[in-house]
Amino acid sequence: MNDHETVPYALPELTDDESIHRAVDFAERLNQRRTCRWFSPQPVPRAVIDAAIAAAGSAPSGANHQPWHFAVISSPDRKRAIRQAAEAEERQFYGSNGSTPKAGDEWLAALRELGTDADKPFLETAPYLIVVFAQRKGGIAEDGQTQNYYVSESVGIACGMLLATLHEAGLATLTHTPSPMGFLRRVCERPAWEKPVMIIVTGHPAAGATVPSRALLKKPLNQISSWL
Repeated sequence: MNDHETVPYALPELTDDESIHRAVDFAERLNQRRTCRWFSPQPVPRAVIDAAIAAAGSAPSGANHQPWHFAVISSPDRKRAIRQAAEAEERQFYGSNGSTPKAGDEWLAALRELGTDADKPFLETAPYLIVVFAQRKGGIAEDGQTQNYYVSESVGIACGMLLATLHEAGLATLTHTPSPMGFLRRVCERPAWEKPVMIIVTGHPAAGATVPSRALLKKPLNQISSWL
């Protein structure tokens, strides 16, 4: 082993039964998470969002460079700017502006079962938009020069932890990935060496909010795992 400074590795001591109970209980709560497209403007305490981002920031990352930034948008003007730019890209994606759709027929057919289209009112209605940026360079010092490693993998894990924490806090979430997303760097005033990855929309669900029945279909455990 290399000679480097260390601290003790600490975890709570649990019995097997306690471990099973905690894992099953958490899995059952996460299984209730659904993408929500109907949000309430009801305010959410900033402390909830701060805690969720702190949880995301604890994710493992290549060389511990933590190559992510989370821009939290609550300004109505900025949310409106994001919606207008995103919908412009979505109209080209779906071909709803009279042009040939950027998405192929198979992709559009798959999305049709989920009821998605170019209209994204949730980008203005929800109290918060969390725009996730991947830092291709920067390191811990965020100097814009130091090389970062396994950026996509690291940011993906952090986003999963962010979504899980928001759900645990009783908030609805939606991931939105307009393409291209370069406009998000401008709206959020982020440097050129950061790449926008997704928008995580979060807040309370609107009264009477629904989700497509298709969203309830999940692959069974024996299909998504194997023991060797």
